[in-house]
Amino acid sequence: MIVRVLALVALALTVTSTAARAADPRYPNWPCTQAKVPEISLAAVWAGPPLDEAETKWKDDARVTALVAKLSARKTPMDEAEKSVKEFLTGSAADKTANAKLLFAGLFDTLNAQRSQVMNGLERVSSKQREAADKIREEAIQLQTLQGATPRDDAKVEALSNELIWKTRIFEDRSKVVRFVCEVPTAIDQRLFALGRVIQQEME
Repeated sequence: MIVRVLALVALALTVTSTAARAADPRYPNWPCTQAKVPEISLAAVWAGPPLDEAETKWKDDARVTALVAKLSARKTPMDEAEKSVKEFLTGSAADKTANAKLLFAGLFDTLNAQRSQVMNGLERVSSKQREAADKIREEAIQLQTLQGATPRDDAKVEALSNELIWKTRIFEDRSKVVRFVCEVPTAIDQRLFALGRVIQQEME
C-alpha cells in the first residue's frame, strides 16, 4: 500500500517537473509547453486599412457589439461565423470598409481580452499546483517517517496514505485540465486570424 502511494506521488510530481522545465523561463508560472505571447499583435492578424478611431468607436454601434459577441464565442462554429460576417458587410465599398474596421476592432479587443483572461487563469492554477506539489512532497516524507517509526502507528499511516492518494488524484486531474486549457490561447489566435481574413476578403 505505502509503496504504491509513494509511486503514485512520484509519478505525479515527475510529470509536473517535466512540464515546468518545458515552460518559458521568463514566465515562471506559465505551465504550457507553448511559448507565452502575452498579446496578439495587430500586424500579425490584420493587413487591412488602419483601424484608427474604429478601435474605440466599435463599442458605440449596437449591431457591431452584438455581432462581435457572437463571433468571439468559441461555441459559434466558424462556418456560421463566416456567414454572419458576409451578411453584415454589405452596401457600398465605403460602408463595407467602415463596418469592416469596426467589426475587426471589436473582435481584436474582445478576443485579446479573452486570451488574457485564460492565460492569467492558467498562471494562477499553475502557482497553486506548485504549492500543492510542495505539500504532497512534505506529506510523502512524513509518510515514510511514520512507516519507519518504532512502534509504528498504523492508524496514522493509513490516514496519511489515504490523504495523499486523494491529494495526488486532485493534483493529476488539475494537471490534465491545465494541459487542455493550454490549447485555448492558440485556438483564439487562429479564430481571430481566420475571421480577419474573411473580413478583409469581403472588403475587396
